Amino acid sequence: MITRRTFVTAAGALLAMPAIARWGVGRALAAAPIRVGIIPVLGAAPAIVMNGEGWGKDAGLELSFVTFESGPNMIQALASGTLDVYVAGVAPLAVARAKGVDVKVATATAIEEMSMVAGPKLAAEFKDGVSPAEALANFRKASGKPARLATQPAGSVPNTTLQHWLWEVAKAQKADVEIVPMGIDATQQALLTGAVEGATIREPAVTIVTKRDPRNRVVALGGAMFPNQPGTVVAFSGNFLARDRAAAQAIVNGVVKAVALIKSNPDRAAPHIEAMLGKGIVDVATIKAALTSPASKFVADPDVIVDATREMQAYQVKLGSLDKEYPLDGLFDRSFYKKAVEG
Repeated sequence: MITRRTFVTAAGALLAMPAIARWGVGRALAAAPIRVGIIPVLGAAPAIVMNGEGWGKDAGLELSFVTFESGPNMIQALASGTLDVYVAGVAPLAVARAKGVDVKVATATAIEEMSMVAGPKLAAEFKDGVSPAEALANFRKASGKPARLATQPAGSVPNTTLQHWLWEVAKAQKADVEIVPMGIDATQQALLTGAVEGATIREPAVTIVTKRDPRNRVVALGGAMFPNQPGTVVAFSGNFLARDRAAAQAIVNGVVKAVALIKSNPDRAAPHIEAMLGKGIVDVATIKAALTSPASKFVADPDVIVDATREMQAYQVKLGSLDKEYPLDGLFDRSFYKKAVEG
């Protein structure tokens, strides 16, 4: 007969064994929940789908998701050791690494996430044969004031992308535009309520605002604003990699599979995303539309964003939102992605 003492002793011995011994070769069960920080935007969808499909659990992982409003806030959590995995924009990571935060980018999830959406009054000026600079100038002439464009604070990818489009692509006049920095949710609300004339937003916000009022119109997709615009990535803290590299590989494997699933079967992927991002506010149909939108571009290969990350840093220096360019050496580790694809 197995007594309670025998059971507890055996269980204790089992738990003391390394994960790979407990669960067999190739099984990568972390000893504690893996803490994953995400920003609730569609660029994080591959990580969400990976978890929703149970691929993390199949690999023996227990993932605990925590949402953040911005990448810099998540960097603080990484630096303090309260996060293992970072799922957010790549832009803050080079600076963080240069300042001593041990972090590695293992895979991308999406690029060219930001789109420029004009509200009804501004959208009316974007006519065939009229350049964006002319449309903005015509709005100021008609209204007597510059177009107010909402985006995130200086130094963020949305802000940098907007300014790159305005000054380098559209060649707009600064007198025709007022940039209004605010949070992600506030940006969407400001556009919907008419508090601003336009905004840089991501999916699913693009689908939401254009669905609620068809007069809201996408006037520039991400690729036109900043080619290969670096977006959301999956990065790991140095401590987590040292502790459980096999778990990190399992996460990348799942993310790469999820990118493929989102592209091939958005019907299957959408409910997982709705469960985490929709929370009863955004329905599955809207999520599916956002996944198949021209504003969504899911990419797993981290090599795609290396040059664009360097170019974005250089432009941030030009704008004065970054003091200098920070080296990308050692920030990207493509070996996880390569192994996932080969596997």
